[in-house]
Amino acid sequence: MAIGYVLINTGPAKEHEVYNQLLNVEEIVEQYSLYGEFDIIAKIEAEDFDGLGRIVVDKVRTICGVVSTKTLTGTKF
Repeated sequence: MAIGYVLINTGPAKEHEVYNQLLNVEEIVEQYSLYGEFDIIAKIEAEDFDGLGRIVVDKVRTICGVVSTKTLTGTKF
């Protein structure tokens, strides 16, 4: 299993809209609003790192209002 923490920057005043859209991504198991450099953090669980990349590219970055992402990856032991 691959785990990714995606740090998300949104456009101005798009935080709530993006947050609500992320609720529809079934692979996102947790998400939180942030204050500071990033607006949202989302925890993604996928079968492998290729799947994790596809989720970020196809399901997160395509949300209207997402400006940029930074993904931190890890695995369960």
